[in-house]
Amino acid sequence: MNKSIAVIRGDGIGPEIVEQALLVLDRIAELYGHSFSYTDVDMGGCAIDKYGDPLPEDMLEKCIKSDSVLLGAVGGEKWNHVPGDKRPEKGLLRLRAGMGVYSNNRPAKIWPQLAGASPLKKSIVDKGIDFIIVRELIGGIYFGEHKTENTDGENTATDILKYSESEIERIGRIGFETAMKRNKKLCSVEKSNVLDSSRLWKSVVHRLTDEYPQVDLSDMLVDNCAMQIVKNPSQFDVIVTENMFGDILSDEASMITGSIGMIPSSSIGATSCGLYEPIHGSAPDIAGTDTANPIGTILSAGMMLRYSFDMTVEAQAIDNAVFEILNEGYRTADIMPSDKNESDKCKKIGCNECGRLIMSHIR
Repeated sequence: MNKSIAVIRGDGIGPEIVEQALLVLDRIAELYGHSFSYTDVDMGGCAIDKYGDPLPEDMLEKCIKSDSVLLGAVGGEKWNHVPGDKRPEKGLLRLRAGMGVYSNNRPAKIWPQLAGASPLKKSIVDKGIDFIIVRELIGGIYFGEHKTENTDGENTATDILKYSESEIERIGRIGFETAMKRNKKLCSVEKSNVLDSSRLWKSVVHRLTDEYPQVDLSDMLVDNCAMQIVKNPSQFDVIVTENMFGDILSDEASMITGSIGMIPSSSIGATSCGLYEPIHGSAPDIAGTDTANPIGTILSAGMMLRYSFDMTVEAQAIDNAVFEILNEGYRTADIMPSDKNESDKCKKIGCNECGRLIMSHIR
């Protein structure tokens, strides 16, 4: 299978971690008979330096024409003086809008070798944490009307939460499709005991069940879900929810894994062309020191194989390789145990060696 991938190396540690992900993709192509072609795209601070624009139109066009997009990280203090509409992060917002991505998918997975880093009790962690939150990305209260008015000498603020059936249906389908590629369990999270928008949400999601009879659908109120994520996260496989709820729950979920450098994410829309990136920032303070953790980016490339290219076996091969190097005690600086007795059992490695080790463990 031939696929074209737009590659945004970005700023800070971005180029280093992306380079390791490309090595892994090349290994997958070699072993499984695929061909991946890469098109470099300038976005973020590096694009501001070159063009005075965080995402020039011709760069956006390269992303739109590709089969998928792999992003390292953008931004850094160097560009803090830039006007708000020209900041590196504006390039990312423009990219999402231009690609038409409306679903952000963020896994919460704890690797057993790193279980000690989780803030949860060992008895909870030992049951396993491996689920994904599918968040609607361009609707809801964040994109509704916002206004502050002064009436009778008092300010009153209003934020409109609005969803249409079609908006709910399209994100619901992403939830069901994601569940079909995992363990066929989907939990729809809303606040239907209070909000009309949530009652519509629940109704539309349930309407889709006839199309996905293999998926076990359940419902949960958002406040209960927030509690269950820290009380019994092993019960979840795929969670689908609206924008604000997903924003809050996905941040909560990322913290219980205890290792932000390990977490990938994807943003997808109506087509198979998605945007894949680690959730961490550009970390300019360690750029060029060969100490960054590339695993979140490598796992993001794995998500691209799984969800945009339907290469499930190949994606699993990447997951397995990461598992194996962790099992052998290899750790980048950010995931080295703080306890000396534990750290003495591990082998500290840099960004480049981490990428090479994962590549060599792919079967």
